[in-house]
Amino acid sequence: MRPCPALSRCLPWAVCGSAALTIFGSLGGFGYPWMAWVFKPLTTLLVILFAALRVGDVPRRRRWVLAGLLLSLVGDVALLWPQAGFVTGLSAFLLAHLCYIVAFTATARLAAAWGPFAGYALLAVAVLSPLWPDVPAGLRGPVLAYVVCLAAMGAQAAAWWRRSEAGAVRREAGVAAVGGALFLVSDSLLAVNKFAGPLPGAALWVLSTYWAAQWCIASSLRAGPGVPATRARVAEA
Repeated sequence: MRPCPALSRCLPWAVCGSAALTIFGSLGGFGYPWMAWVFKPLTTLLVILFAALRVGDVPRRRRWVLAGLLLSLVGDVALLWPQAGFVTGLSAFLLAHLCYIVAFTATARLAAAWGPFAGYALLAVAVLSPLWPDVPAGLRGPVLAYVVCLAAMGAQAAAWWRRSEAGAVRREAGVAAVGGALFLVSDSLLAVNKFAGPLPGAALWVLSTYWAAQWCIASSLRAGPGVPATRARVAEA
């Protein structure tokens, strides 16, 4: 896709607006549930478009980030049916995290630093342990597999950052690492809301951190010539 500076400047605002409308329609009590059905997929589509416009990155990383975003879109649509679509959505996001892991190994080998993997493993155990008794037996296998992939994705992004040398590459990896951490926050809140009990304003906290995570992952791709820089703009050394 050919870079378009004007479109790239508008997309952050479009994503924020679409995300806000999704959250508003998801909070309940407003009588506008259709807004989530329209604007939830649209928000992720806009993030995909933003990532597609960033054509200057390592082809392997760009290809797998886009694959992960597309699978996330499948998961977003599936979770519009919270009960019937839960396993489908969970599976789509599991595959998305595997794509992100592959993307984050484009210039850094898997588990290049063990510290982040140990840290994310402890966090995953800390989040999942108190919720485990409330997870239905039929969902325990899929949920456990998902948590492992999610933690590995966040850890690999952090390991890539830890092993990157100072400069543009380290900034790129740092943005991805922030995205991985935000994904863990979002899914932890989602899990608490689903298995432990309703959280006040759950849609606000879950969706805002989710799209912040996806935006960071998309922003970790290097912009091509003619695409304006953002605060998350990074480059390959």
